[in-house]
Amino acid sequence: MTRRAAGMRSDVQREAESVRQGPEIWIRGPVAVPEPGPPPEPLGRRYSFVGTHGGAGTSTLAAVYGGHDCGRDWPGPGDPRSVLLVARTHAAGLRAVQRTLGSFQEGEAPPGLDLDAVVLVADAPGRLPRPLDRSIREIEASVAVYRVPWVPAWRLGDLGGRPPRLPGTA
Repeated sequence: MTRRAAGMRSDVQREAESVRQGPEIWIRGPVAVPEPGPPPEPLGRRYSFVGTHGGAGTSTLAAVYGGHDCGRDWPGPGDPRSVLLVARTHAAGLRAVQRTLGSFQEGEAPPGLDLDAVVLVADAPGRLPRPLDRSIREIEASVAVYRVPWVPAWRLGDLGGRPPRLPGTA
């Protein structure tokens, strides 16, 4: 190796050492930039929550249980194809879910969607009146129904804590 090559090599080594040490801000702690990679795989099946009426609770359910909040729209092309219809347990909510179920059965929903279940969110604490309970039994005759109980903390916007366990979930 020539003297000039050896001198260049030592210059490169000095530069490499100074780069390893870096400027003062690096000494205090550089911010590591994560390597770009594929997004993490979702665990289990992903769902689209579709509200059958305004205020059904799709945003809350998506935030608490995970999934996509479609509001009152059908899932778009990039959204999960598994649909959970959402309604409140009051009379208007149950009528709305029955209408939407009819649309699904008549083939009026966009093609490629799978109706997995109806999620009924309690509209008040306590037991339901008999006429509402009868309506729910009619819905249960045609599709799986999950009931989400009244959660006082959700009313105040507190979505933390342990969510109610839904039947058929781990």
